[in-house]
Amino acid sequence: MEQIVIHVDMDAFFASVEIRDNPALRGKPLIIGSLPGERGVVATCSYEARKYGVHSAMNIKEAYRRCPQGIYMHPNIDKYKAVSGQLHEIWNAYASAAETVALDEAYLDVTQQARDLEGARRIAMTIKQRTRDEIGLTCSVGVAYSKTAAKTASEEKKPDGYFEIPTPKDFVDLMIDRDVRSLYTVGEMTAEKLYAWGIRTVRDIQEKQDTVIRLLGKQGQWITKLAFGIDERKVTPYRPQDAKSIGREVTFQEDVDNFGLLKDVLVLLSLCVERRAKRYGLYGNGVTLKLTYYDMKSITRSRITSPCDCAAVIWQEAVKLLDHVEKRPVRLVGVSIYNLSGEEGRQITLEDYFTDARQRRDEEVKRMLEALQDRYRLDFAGHLDQIYQMDTLHKTVEYMRKHI
Repeated sequence: MEQIVIHVDMDAFFASVEIRDNPALRGKPLIIGSLPGERGVVATCSYEARKYGVHSAMNIKEAYRRCPQGIYMHPNIDKYKAVSGQLHEIWNAYASAAETVALDEAYLDVTQQARDLEGARRIAMTIKQRTRDEIGLTCSVGVAYSKTAAKTASEEKKPDGYFEIPTPKDFVDLMIDRDVRSLYTVGEMTAEKLYAWGIRTVRDIQEKQDTVIRLLGKQGQWITKLAFGIDERKVTPYRPQDAKSIGREVTFQEDVDNFGLLKDVLVLLSLCVERRAKRYGLYGNGVTLKLTYYDMKSITRSRITSPCDCAAVIWQEAVKLLDHVEKRPVRLVGVSIYNLSGEEGRQITLEDYFTDARQRRDEEVKRMLEALQDRYRLDFAGHLDQIYQMDTLHKTVEYMRKHI
């Protein structure tokens, strides 16, 4: 094998962490996400809940219709991040390169460490054992010649599974008569396009390559390669500066038609974006405003800016964008910065030479927060750090909505 890739994927991660910490939840249909009666979706759920047809990204109202007896909980993102750090520390120890996909998922290049399939198998079993013994959770692991094959393998025997796909031929033999959606990147809309042309299985993709490419362009070329087991991508460690944008958004429990409130919420969202940008030493060269209206129509509006990582600037640019959108009831609002660059790639600005300019911006942020405290009778003193936690942010925004 020219390349040996391990894909590790935790089993129902959020739910499993909660069950580990509260054994009374074991064996029960646990649904992590929004609560019944709230707007939102399922983040993840236990395997007991999946027996009722509940799955990730399902509307929470539909989840409750299918499983009213389920136990519903908000996610504790900070706890999951802490556990994720422990997991990746274990996994990364066995790889020459580790590509983090999510809190609970990663690709590991173990070519040098494993040398062959048997060595990779030993590493995979060690990872599974250490994850269980040291973290108290189970994971599913796939070993293969490519990233796509490794991910496919890890999903093959879930939960707590292990599977190998040593060669492209093994991949094709496994997938040939499966639905096109079993291939990486083929989602519902892409599948519907293929179905309309009688392309329903991986075999059909192989036999109708020209049609697939004509229908889907570059994506069709990629899917056609996958149908033959071809995936030459390398495991590439994630770098924050490789992200396309940094953003934060919130969904209101009731539609908001008060655009003054939206501007106030954008203060908190801009602070969240600033914090993450500064954590990674990144600057945005543009600001994007996102709105989803009551009828589920979403829009984005963007402005190019000078390099910024300051909440005051992000907020000011977002408000300029907000002032020029259609004024209708809003379900979701978000802000992000894009065209990211690090300190080393950022052009020097006049602000860099005048510390008073930066001080003015810091003072502006302080005034913005003081205005929110006065308007909504909030108290950020000593508690501002909690705003960056998703659950606290949502609760604060809902409090503001009810007390405008």
